[in-house]
Amino acid sequence: MTNPLYDPYAVLFKVYSGGAYLKQALADTPVEEANRPRTTRICYGVLENDLYLERCVKTFAAKNPKLPVRILLKIALYLLLYMGKKKYMVTDNAVSLAKKLGKGGAAGFLNAFLRAFDEKKVGLPEGEISSLSIRYSYPEFAVRLLLSEYGREEAVRIMEARPAGITVRFAGADSAQKYLSRVPDAVETPFENVWIFPSFRRDEGYDAGEYTFQSVGSVAICGGVDACDDLLDACAAPGGKSVLLAEKCARVTAFELHPHRAKLIEAYARRMHAENIRIVCRDSSLPDEAYRDRFDAVLVDAPCSGFGVAAENPDIRLFRKEADLAPICEAQKKILSACARYVKKGGFLYYSTCSVFGCENDGTVSSFLEENGEFSVMETDSPLGHVRKKFGLQFLPHLSRGAGFYFCKMRRKST
Repeated sequence: MTNPLYDPYAVLFKVYSGGAYLKQALADTPVEEANRPRTTRICYGVLENDLYLERCVKTFAAKNPKLPVRILLKIALYLLLYMGKKKYMVTDNAVSLAKKLGKGGAAGFLNAFLRAFDEKKVGLPEGEISSLSIRYSYPEFAVRLLLSEYGREEAVRIMEARPAGITVRFAGADSAQKYLSRVPDAVETPFENVWIFPSFRRDEGYDAGEYTFQSVGSVAICGGVDACDDLLDACAAPGGKSVLLAEKCARVTAFELHPHRAKLIEAYARRMHAENIRIVCRDSSLPDEAYRDRFDAVLVDAPCSGFGVAAENPDIRLFRKEADLAPICEAQKKILSACARYVKKGGFLYYSTCSVFGCENDGTVSSFLEENGEFSVMETDSPLGHVRKKFGLQFLPHLSRGAGFYFCKMRRKST
C-alpha cells in the first residue's frame, strides 16, 4: 500500500519550493489514480490552512524545521486535525516517508513532535488582524483590506467561503440532460445550461465539445456583455470567455501575450467548435493604432490579485504579497486605457477582475474615467448574487456560488 503522505508531499514540494501553482502541480505530478481524490483533498487542505499549520509547527518545534520536514509536518497535521486520522498511523507514515526521502535524521524529531502535539496548546495571536489571519490563513494585508472595505462580519464570510463545486457549461440542453440524468444532485445556476456538480468525472464528451469546465464567475461576466458584431477579448487565455462570447457575437478577436497560452485558446475554440474566433498574440497594455475604433465592444478581464477565487486557488494566499498590488493596479490601468482606443464611438467597454479588493475594481475604473472623459458608466445587472458598488457590480464568494469577481460596463460617447 502506498504511503498516504507520499503523493501529497510530491505535489506540495513543487508548490512550496518552486512556487508552482497547485492545479498545475497536481496535473504535472504522477500520483496514484485510485487515490487522486484523497491526494487532491490533502493538498488543497494544507494550503487552505497553511498559516494555522505553520503556527502549530512553531508552537511545538524549538526551531523552524527545514522545508521538507515542514511540509511533512503540515501534511501530517492536516490528517490529524481535519481528516480525523489516528495519531499512531500518521506518525508512522511520516517517519517512514522521511526515511524514504533520505531525511532519516529527522525521523526522531518527527516522531517526538507528532506524539507530543496537542491542538489545545495552539493559541491564536492577540490583535484582530493577526488572529483572523492565522484562523483563516489569509495574509495580514488581505485581512486588513477586507475588514476596511466590508466590515468584520462580511470579511469573515468571504474568508470562510469555499467553492460551491465543479461548474460545468453544456453546449446545449440535450448534452445537459444526458449528464444530469447521471448526477441528480447537481445544482442549477441562473445561466442557461450551466450547472454545479459536487463531483464530475471528465469523459469523452469533453473532447467532443459536449461540455466544458467554466467558473460561474466567468459565465456571469459573459452574461453582462451585450451581443455585437465585432468584440475584442483583450486578455483572453485560456479562452473560456472568448468561446462563450463567440456564441452571441459575430466575430471575436482574442488577444494573448504569451504564445503558449494563445495555443490554449486555439485548442479550446477547436474543441468547442467555435470557428469565429481570431487569435492575436500581442501585449494588450501597448496601444496599437491599427485597432483604433475597430470594435463594437471590448472586454478587459484584467490580470489581478485573484483573491476573489482564493478558495479555489489557495496558493494565491501563500504567494501574493501586499507589494504586488500597486504594480497590478498600474497594469490594469495601462491595459484598460490602451484597449479603450479600440472601442468604436457609441461602443461598449467592459472591465472585470476576479478580485474583491476595491483598489483593483472601482479604484481602477475611477482612475480610468478621470483620464478618459469620452466614457461613462452604464447601469448593468446580473441574476447572480452581488452587491452594487459606485461603478460596477461586486460579486462575493458567499453570495455568488463561490465566485468573487467584479464587473463594470462603460460606453463611449457617440460624438
